Amino acid sequence: MTDNPEQEPITIVDRRKVDPSDYEGRAAGSFEGDAAGSAPQGEAAAEGAAAPAAGAQAGNGEALADTIGAELAERTADLQRLTAEYANYRRRVERDRKTATDSAKAAVVTELLGVLDDLDRARAHGDLESGPLKSVADKLVDALTKQGLEEFGTEGEPFDPTLHEAVQHEGEGHNPVIGVVMRKGYRFGDRILRHALVGVTDGVADLVDSPDAANAGNDADGIA
Repeated sequence: MTDNPEQEPITIVDRRKVDPSDYEGRAAGSFEGDAAGSAPQGEAAAEGAAAPAAGAQAGNGEALADTIGAELAERTADLQRLTAEYANYRRRVERDRKTATDSAKAAVVTELLGVLDDLDRARAHGDLESGPLKSVADKLVDALTKQGLEEFGTEGEPFDPTLHEAVQHEGEGHNPVIGVVMRKGYRFGDRILRHALVGVTDGVADLVDSPDAANAGNDADGIA
């Protein structure tokens, strides 16, 4: 067995023409520069895309506000109209209720006018000077007066054809007055329940201005 010859040393020859350290430095710097240059471009692109979106949102907000304002104005007008209709309805109901109440009262009072006529005739004959009948008559008249009953038609009152019904007329004057009352008239509020039945005569002014009155005055002066 023979001995192994001595091994030759291994030699490594670097045939690269570029320094790896320089390459690594340039590569790292170039990568960093590319990354730094690409970042502003990305931000600008994002800002450019966000600007139209913001404008669209602002336009949509204004349109929504206009729509809400129009609906609010319409609802307000509807509410005002309903409020006015309800107020008119309440006034109409109150008016109709008052009219119905007054009509019912007037109907009852009209039925009692005959009783009042009998009391007037009894008073004219002196039957109501005293006693229980006078008390009953006074209470009845007071109760009807409180309800709104008013009588009209007294002697000396100017004649009014809308209130008085003349059954006789004495004289030819233009200032007629009531000379005699045959039946009183009554009103209930603004409603005429019954016209007064009267006799009409000339007024005091007509009597003074008439020739007969003047002659009577002259004759009286001559006699004196």
